[in-house]
Amino acid sequence: MGELAGAGEIDPREAAARRRLSEIGTVLPVVSSKGGVGKSLLSTVLALLLSRRGYRTGLLDLDFHSPSVHLILGERGEPREDRGLLPAEVRGLKFLSVIHFSGERPLLLRKEGISSSLLELLSTTRWGALDYLVIDMPPGSGDELLELLRLARGAEFLVVSTPSRLCRESVERMVRGLREAGARVAGVVENFSSSPSAWKGVRLLGRIGYDPELEGAVGRVERLLQTSFARDAEGGLEEYLRG
Repeated sequence: MGELAGAGEIDPREAAARRRLSEIGTVLPVVSSKGGVGKSLLSTVLALLLSRRGYRTGLLDLDFHSPSVHLILGERGEPREDRGLLPAEVRGLKFLSVIHFSGERPLLLRKEGISSSLLELLSTTRWGALDYLVIDMPPGSGDELLELLRLARGAEFLVVSTPSRLCRESVERMVRGLREAGARVAGVVENFSSSPSAWKGVRLLGRIGYDPELEGAVGRVERLLQTSFARDAEGGLEEYLRG
């Protein structure tokens, strides 16, 4: 992907990225403060559910170090070059992943490499007019999140947590950080939920219980959408769409 602009220069890719993103009704990054909370599964299921409701939906796997959405979908498709990069068409979604560029090779990128690669990706991808672009973000508050905050200023962040006290406290810090940066936080989805829990200062969109059938549905979209995980996620989606 492209090189960084020189110090003090305005990178023309920034304007291009904002122009591409301006065609999208809602940019919906799905974030978490820690890994292993089911963020990629929720991102994928939400995108599939939005598409099933008739919304023009894109799905972007932006986890440079561990992309997994293509495994959940059961296929990756191939993007095409046409005055930019046209996302693949997968399961009714416009889909793009860093796996399309890295293949099976691990990506070992420094901060500058991540920022430049993300900027290149957002400035060249022709999503077209979408109602929603769901973005599966890597866990934590790293460079991908900081770049997205800068380039997609109207994004609505959906935060995934578990009931664990450690996770909840780190999520609350993340929410405060996002708000201090001027971002809108749509709310929290609590995964692996077994009993009611109270969230202060942030909207609880829904709870998803443990689903022993979920692992066997990975890579099989029709079966995935029939799981209790998907049914619980749809309840959270309903709450989100109500605003």
